[in-house]
Amino acid sequence: MANTKSAKKMVRKIAARTEVNKSRKSRIRTFTRKVEEAISSGDKKAAIAALKAAEPEIMRGVTVGVTHKNTASRKVSRLAARVKGLTA
Repeated sequence: MANTKSAKKMVRKIAARTEVNKSRKSRIRTFTRKVEEAISSGDKKAAIAALKAAEPEIMRGVTVGVTHKNTASRKVSRLAARVKGLTA
């Protein structure tokens, strides 16, 4: 356990930051899941709309430091490829 004043403060700060990051990751997963659901239902218009909403959210995770840039790019790329593969 932390035993200095500054160490105790860091523990509090880390706990608060962890909560924020958890909610950001959860939000990214939610948007990704909406794209996945649209793809599995076969609705191309809904999938395109969901992807357009999900892409900035995934990339925002990079900006705030929740995910790595390459990871986010890979996820967006794979989702886009799957949406493109849907038949109208």
